[in-house]
Amino acid sequence: MRKTWHSANAVRLPAWAVVALALCAPVATNAAPDGPVPGEERSELVRQALTYEHGEGVRKDPLKAVDLYCQAARRFDAEAQYNLGWMYANGRGIPRNDGHAAALFASASALGYSHAAQALQLVGDVPRRLPDCMVVPEQLTITQAAFDRLAGPNPFDALPPWKKEIADAVEKLAPRYAIDLRLALAVIAVESNFERNALSSKGAAGLMQLVPETAARFRVKSRYDINENLRGGLAYLRWLLAYYQGQVPLAVAAYNAGEMAVDKYGGIPPYAETRNYVRRVVQLYGSDTHAYDGGIVGPSPVVVRVAR
Repeated sequence: MRKTWHSANAVRLPAWAVVALALCAPVATNAAPDGPVPGEERSELVRQALTYEHGEGVRKDPLKAVDLYCQAARRFDAEAQYNLGWMYANGRGIPRNDGHAAALFASASALGYSHAAQALQLVGDVPRRLPDCMVVPEQLTITQAAFDRLAGPNPFDALPPWKKEIADAVEKLAPRYAIDLRLALAVIAVESNFERNALSSKGAAGLMQLVPETAARFRVKSRYDINENLRGGLAYLRWLLAYYQGQVPLAVAAYNAGEMAVDKYGGIPPYAETRNYVRRVVQLYGSDTHAYDGGIVGPSPVVVRVAR
């Protein structure tokens, strides 16, 4: 099945994202580094994009490079976002656009790409707007209000060592499921407070509190195994985001109470526990929308009714 990716306020902006322009930066700063962040694997899309950007073994084709970078960037590939930002910042085969560069650098920085913060400083305080290739026209677009809302401190920037260990594992797995790291951590924080052996009175277990039915649905053999639990929880969250078309309150309400309850009530169920859960997750995440893969599942009847 062909995947259709939809962008919905996917950019994460740290509090220091707006910095003064360094006009006299040396020429050497205009070259993006050749490799990915240490410890990260370069995606195949980025490999292909680099060959077309620099003409390595193929005819140089900046537009093809942009298309490939965008495909990877929509899947939260920080290196792709960073490299695409440099193409816009320097007019490298495409028209220069500092607003596109700033938005891409900010997103890459929030995803943990170490070079992006410095690049953002060089672009300066400019209005940010993602390039059109990252925003599907008929879907939600990135607004300045969304940027402003996300510009506050990230609550997961200063975790204690035992929580940081869990966060590092999530950081490695979340991109495989196209889940924003901050959303994944928000769900884990509210579900288990990062306790890998947590067990609820309803039988939900592990970091992402999987019940036996959900574990079986997503082929999780050991709910207390960190990686298996995370894979199951992230896969379920990805499915829910697709089902509710990027509407985070509905997706996380279903994560807590089940999609049948959300569909039955036509929205967040009137359960005090679920409503408090949704409020806490959305507050930690900082946004009520998220990118989603429209090829995974058709929309919930709740979303269809709202659209009509």
